[in-house]
Amino acid sequence: MKALVYHGAGKKAWEEKPSPSIIDQTDALIKIYKTTICGTDLHILKGDVPEVTDGRILGHEGVGTVEEVGSAVTGFKKDDRVLISCISGCGKCEYCKKGMYSHCEKGGWILGHLIDGTQAEYVRIPFADNSLYHIPEGADEEALVMLSDILPTALECGVLNGQVKPGDTVAVVGAGPIGLAVLITAQFYTPAAIIIVDIDDNRLQVAGTFGATHTINSSTENTLEKIMSLTDGKGVDVAIEAVGIPATFELCESIIAPGGRIANVGVHGKSVSLHLEKLWSKNITITTRLVDTVSTSMLLKTVTAKKLDPAKLITHHFALNDIVNAYDTFENAAREKTLKVILTNE
Repeated sequence: MKALVYHGAGKKAWEEKPSPSIIDQTDALIKIYKTTICGTDLHILKGDVPEVTDGRILGHEGVGTVEEVGSAVTGFKKDDRVLISCISGCGKCEYCKKGMYSHCEKGGWILGHLIDGTQAEYVRIPFADNSLYHIPEGADEEALVMLSDILPTALECGVLNGQVKPGDTVAVVGAGPIGLAVLITAQFYTPAAIIIVDIDDNRLQVAGTFGATHTINSSTENTLEKIMSLTDGKGVDVAIEAVGIPATFELCESIIAPGGRIANVGVHGKSVSLHLEKLWSKNITITTRLVDTVSTSMLLKTVTAKKLDPAKLITHHFALNDIVNAYDTFENAAREKTLKVILTNE
C-alpha cells in the first residue's frame, strides 16, 4: 500500500509500505476513505515529538470501512463504515477506568505516533471496540473526520478544562483549526464574549463568521491593551492557548483575570516561562490535557442532529496520493487560506 512516511525532522515521503495485518485479536483493519492533516503532524515534522521514529506512517484521524476484525472484536464487522478515534483505549486499565483513555497503559495517542497511522490506504486500529464509532446512515463523512481529534480536543482540553460557563469572557489565542474548534464548542456554554487572537487576518475574519465577538491581530495591535480595554482592566475569565509556542502561553498568563482559568491545548516543543511572580496571588488555575475522546459520542449525536457543523472548518480537498501537496497547502495556511484539508482515498 501507499502511505505518508516520516523520515526525521523536516522529511516525509509518499511511498510504498507493507499493508497492515491483525496483530492482536482486538484489532480491526480499516480501509481509509477520508483523512486529514493535523497541526500535531506539523509539530512531529518540526522535531517537537522526538519519540516518533524514522519510518512511521503519520496521521491519527479519518473515516473508513472495516476490512477485517480480530476474533475478540464484538462491536464491528466487515464493511461497517466507521469513524476512527485519535485515541486508542483498552478500556480495562487503571487510566481507562478513570476515563483517561489518552493515558491508556496499552494505547493512548499511539496512531501516527508510536504505531503507524491513518495517512495511508489502510490502517490497523488497536482496541477496535473502544476506538471506533459507527457512522450513522446518511451522515456527512467529511464533517465527521473533524470528530477524530480537533472537536473533542477543543471541547475537552479547552472548553471543559477551562470551565467555560454562561457570562464568561473567553480569549482563544490562536485561530487555527483547533482554535476555531474551541470557538465553536465554547458556544455550547453561552459565554458573554469570545475574543480570538491571531496574526492571520483571514483566520480572524473566519472567526468572526463562526461567532467570535471580538478579534485581535497580535502582529498589528497591542493585544494586552486591547483585551484590558475590553474587560474594564480586569482580564479574561478563561484564556485558552491553542498554538503551542512560548509567546502564546505567556500571553495567556498576562491577560488572565483574578480567579480565572488558563487551559492549554497547544502541543509545546519548547519550555515556557511560568511567571509565578505575577500569578501566585491571583487565584488562577492552569490546566493541561491530552484529549481523552470521552466527548466523541456526544459530539457525534450533535453533528448528526445538525446542531453542530464541523464541515465549515474544511477549506481544501485533495486525493490521498496528492498528500505531499496537501501538506504544503496546510503548512502555508496564511498564503493558501487553509483551515482543514480533506484527503480522499480514491
